[in-house]
Amino acid sequence: MKEIVKFFDNLPWIVKLILAFPFIDGIAYGIYRIAKGLDKNDLLMVVAGIVWILVGWAILWIIDLITVILHGKVTVFA
Repeated sequence: MKEIVKFFDNLPWIVKLILAFPFIDGIAYGIYRIAKGLDKNDLLMVVAGIVWILVGWAILWIIDLITVILHGKVTVFA
């Protein structure tokens, strides 16, 4: 799981921005949140990742898009 988290963290800003677009965001950053939660043994983050996969493509991608633009990374809420 550490490799997945490191992979996402080391992506260029423009790629992170593209991954934050609708439909892609739900899967990409949902997997990122699950991997980060498993890496930290944080059940809440794993659940957030699952929720992100289910509804992130429709609504929650806006949060990731804004945080990538402003801070260069996604918010993991933990």
